[in-house]
Amino acid sequence: MRIRLVVGLSVVAFLSACGGGGGGSSSVAPQPTPATPPPLPAAPTRADLAAASQFAARATFGIPYEGIESIARQGIDVWLDKQLELPYTSHAAVAEELIRRRDADEFKEFENGVQFLIVFWRASWWRTVMTASDQVRQRTAFALSEIFVISDIDLIRDNPYGITTYVDVLLDGAFGNYRDLLKNVSLHPAMGIYLSHVNNRKSNPEENVFPDQNFAREVMQLFTIGLYELNIDGSLKLDSSGNPIPTYDNEDIYEMAKIWTGLSYGGGDARFGKYWPYYREPMQMYEEWHEPGEKRLLNGMVVPNGQTGMEDIEDAIDNLFHHPNVGPFIGKQLIQRLVTSNPSPAYIERVARTFNGDDTGVRGDMKAVLRAILLDPEATDPVNANAFGKLREPVVRLASLARQFKAKSEDGEYFNNGYRMQNMMAQHPFTSPSVFNFFSPFHSPAGTLAEHDLVAPEFQITTANTVIGVTNQIDLGIFDGNALFSYWEPFKPTRIDISEYVDMASNPPALMERLDLLLTFGQMDLSVKQTIIQKLRQIQDMEDRAKHAIYLTLLSPDYAVET
Repeated sequence: MRIRLVVGLSVVAFLSACGGGGGGSSSVAPQPTPATPPPLPAAPTRADLAAASQFAARATFGIPYEGIESIARQGIDVWLDKQLELPYTSHAAVAEELIRRRDADEFKEFENGVQFLIVFWRASWWRTVMTASDQVRQRTAFALSEIFVISDIDLIRDNPYGITTYVDVLLDGAFGNYRDLLKNVSLHPAMGIYLSHVNNRKSNPEENVFPDQNFAREVMQLFTIGLYELNIDGSLKLDSSGNPIPTYDNEDIYEMAKIWTGLSYGGGDARFGKYWPYYREPMQMYEEWHEPGEKRLLNGMVVPNGQTGMEDIEDAIDNLFHHPNVGPFIGKQLIQRLVTSNPSPAYIERVARTFNGDDTGVRGDMKAVLRAILLDPEATDPVNANAFGKLREPVVRLASLARQFKAKSEDGEYFNNGYRMQNMMAQHPFTSPSVFNFFSPFHSPAGTLAEHDLVAPEFQITTANTVIGVTNQIDLGIFDGNALFSYWEPFKPTRIDISEYVDMASNPPALMERLDLLLTFGQMDLSVKQTIIQKLRQIQDMEDRAKHAIYLTLLSPDYAVET
């Protein structure tokens, strides 16, 4: 019988002492006085460990307990600074390796070669997310993928470089500058396919041909400024009648669409109108297909006649990047993805001012923005604790379970990962049903949250079916031979490692204290802990006891909702 619930622990960290040096002695030379050894760093307290665990849950896909101890010993600021200096771990490099191995007939077990191409991007995502050391960057890139949305439609899915090179663009931009990220996303062939501005032709009224407006609309609505003008704290600006002020209108979309004409793929046989995509480099400009003439953009900016197509694009990127909405609009969404669904206006303003470069003089510095989000005082001391936190989305729950319990695949591959997630949990990376992501940042479930004007984006995909699906997926990962994901032969399953928790299972309070710190930041409700401990004492087999402890903790409300 499996139930849902959880506990907490104080952990003693230990460091080896450093000995003092001594000198030699003789009958004539005096013996030097031994140096006083430096004091040992204090072992992290339970509060230190809880804070480190909470931080890790926001900044990464999850790390095992010794990683939490490491953060607590170093200090969150120091650990984060080290992460911000790490280069990104490439997803496309994994796909390239898998293609090479396929071409060398290492994967004969698959009869259908096309199936390999489809699964390569998934295997690349899971292998990298589960094993890479640049954990903050990988987590941030996933958050960005829910803003700059593409999905695995046929032309993107069937080429393993389609999504993997796009992920690399997000990884590079995660610690770069937002202007560069916006430009590189806009010119990536996968985005060109998804929002239909690849092979977008200039006007030809005689043939009833006009520039496609899809990307022009979404680059404003979703990637930069949103629908309405904002104050620096994210609140709506209102006109004299008390109504929100639109950021753009149909004429603005029409003019912006002219900018994104003339782009098509590069590659060996590059030409405008080419059907088969080439993902290894950005889209190229083909001047004869670019809309000539001036373009009137936002806030009165006029792109002059006579420029090249790429000069027009650079001006449009500047026009959007420097719009005052970008800081609060994008900053709030990143706070929602990483920390809390309902940040206070002051929190949003602090992050927006960092985006604007008020202190550094550099607008769009993503490292500074991430520091501002993750280290903001409100992240650990919320203004309104009752409105603070967020529901863990399914991808994060599964990836965290994998990383926190050191999941491995015996063959080092992750072909099996994630295939039940879309049906069971309504989410898998890069499978969103639309450019509006799996859920809206403005979603407010009917009932108490809506009555208090609060949003809870992840609840948009939280239904009776997906709640059962998440529960069943966790059940499979823990009780079905620790095989975290369903799998098919000949490839090996991804299994979690719970051996250290089996070793602790003879002491249920200590086991639950450890799991409380690992999974719920030491914040588990005491009555829940006690209930789980009582249940564990009824289980005699230590492995089964450890599994139930983990399972009940992962199903508890204290874990499902990050606070």
